[in-house]
Amino acid sequence: MKVFCIGRNYVDHAKELNNKVPSKPLVFMKPRTAVTYEPTIPYPTFTENLHYELELCLLVSKTGKNISEKQAGEHYDNIGLGIDYTARDVQSACKAKGHSWEVAKAFDNSAAFSTFYPKANYDLSNIKFHLTQNGKIVQKGETKDLIFKLDYIVHYISQFFTIEAGDIIMTGTPAGVGPVSLNDELKGHLEGELVLENLINSK
Repeated sequence: MKVFCIGRNYVDHAKELNNKVPSKPLVFMKPRTAVTYEPTIPYPTFTENLHYELELCLLVSKTGKNISEKQAGEHYDNIGLGIDYTARDVQSACKAKGHSWEVAKAFDNSAAFSTFYPKANYDLSNIKFHLTQNGKIVQKGETKDLIFKLDYIVHYISQFFTIEAGDIIMTGTPAGVGPVSLNDELKGHLEGELVLENLINSK
């Protein structure tokens, strides 16, 4: 399985990191070893600035290539939440040197997911989700604010990659990303329901 990630897909998030708002989806990937459903997340030894990025995620249910935007919805049946853990100091150093930054985004346990739920239960055009850190809301997102909408993301990715059943698409994070510390408790809520819990564990 593969994890496709869309960067800078909310205007306010792009601005908070002083990045340009993209004209096309910014796609990167995480390997299978990045995926975890465990409630504890080890703080990586190679970073001093680990950040959370909560995202709405799609679980691919049907293999396809060069999928039209009109047919994109036929290729995912379930949605959930995921946290894209990012070694921000490592990423900044890579960017400064013009290097790719997989080491900052695709490391082990960097993609923490909730259970996935039938998309038929939700209004995909206006899903609300939020993240709390030690009980305080730190991120809020609504799919109506996506720069590139869900079906367009599936269409765009499939021009370059075959998507396969079991793949996951992380659709981008809203504004409010920030650092985590040891023993922090992160909780992701989908339409007000708690679906994802992470405890940041020792290095």
